[in-house]
Amino acid sequence: MIIATLAFYLFAALTVASAFMVIASRNPVHSVLFLILAFFNSAALFILLGAEFIAMILIVVYVGAVAVLFLFVVMMLDINFAELRQGFLQYLPVGALIGLILMVELILVVGGWHLSPDALKVVAAPITEASKLTNTEQLGGLLYTQYVYLFQAAGMILLVAMIGAIVLTHRKRPGVKKQVIADQVYRRPEEAMVVRKVEPGQGV
Repeated sequence: MIIATLAFYLFAALTVASAFMVIASRNPVHSVLFLILAFFNSAALFILLGAEFIAMILIVVYVGAVAVLFLFVVMMLDINFAELRQGFLQYLPVGALIGLILMVELILVVGGWHLSPDALKVVAAPITEASKLTNTEQLGGLLYTQYVYLFQAAGMILLVAMIGAIVLTHRKRPGVKKQVIADQVYRRPEEAMVVRKVEPGQGV
């Protein structure tokens, strides 16, 4: 029990520290790397809770796909961050107001939080047939019944984000040659090859 408690505090502290470094790092590539570290520590916390499937999904989906996508987009956009920081002060009042609103909301949420009196009863309750289901079965039953609309909405948001990343990275640039599949398919052999008669002892 002591080892599990120490592991929880260790992974929780690393998660909070890496999440803070995501917003504090000046280099966006370093921010994405700290985000990956936060995902790994969050997965370790899920393992401590006994939710192995969610931990695996967090590693495979978010670290293996989403975070890597973020990293590729940041590296491919080639954004001049020094130019973006020049207008930082003019947006500071609006950002401070939004931050203050978020802080008040967090204080209200944390202040209104309380432990349910039925929580201890659930922990001490005997194992039933429903609780014998695996994490995957319980999570699937919950997502596709009670939270099916929210699950579909999250999928649509990720789809819009993916389309936006593709549009940003495939913008038109002068002097860049792009592949045109139709021209390659309809190209005739006489347009692609040139037959030259080379005499002996002469070059091409």
